[in-house]
Amino acid sequence: MQDGEKAVTSPELLKPLVIRSLRRSSVRKKIADYLFEISPSGSYTSEIAYNVKTTPTNVIGAIRGMNSRYRDDESLISLNLVEQIAGGKHRDIKLYRLTDFGKEIVETLRDNKKRF
Repeated sequence: MQDGEKAVTSPELLKPLVIRSLRRSSVRKKIADYLFEISPSGSYTSEIAYNVKTTPTNVIGAIRGMNSRYRDDESLISLNLVEQIAGGKHRDIKLYRLTDFGKEIVETLRDNKKRF
């Protein structure tokens, strides 16, 4: 990763980092679980915060990254688990939904939890 370029990583190489990131942060995991439950729909920051019982600031940090608390490279968007979508009529509202890769990861974590 030279000159500020991000390395392109295949989903198979990214999976261990993604699972580690979700295990390190209960907020990231709860957000991914909530978005999985409402999939294929998306949700906005304050609604996500209400449903996972945290603050909108924590939701923004987990989804987009926040230098002090949530590392940018471990944000749900950077890990390709969540995508930002247009807010329909209200273009100023940012909606977030789980990507197909995100759905696969959440299903994997749920299957592993059922086995143990």
